[in-house]
Amino acid sequence: MAYGIVHHFPGGTKEQYEASIAAVHPSGGGLPEGQIFHAAGPSAGGWTIVAVHESQDSWERFRDETLTPAMGAGIDGGFPTPPQETAFPVHNQQTA
Repeated sequence: MAYGIVHHFPGGTKEQYEASIAAVHPSGGGLPEGQIFHAAGPSAGGWTIVAVHESQDSWERFRDETLTPAMGAGIDGGFPTPPQETAFPVHNQQTA
């Protein structure tokens, strides 16, 4: 079952997002293994990222092996604090 993640970075900016995504996503603009959707943009009070992974295991592998280590080490110009996170099993997924 697909698994969705919503990250909100209070006070986050486009520049912080660009630096962070460059550090945790594959070069060339692709998605990490197991991620099937990614959207991001400015939102009330900061920056919000929505990602959908093939499964909760896929999300946890990306989080534990890539995202958390990179953010914990600090990303030059990236988001300075962890996000507010909402996670959910995807009940329905539609594409155009």
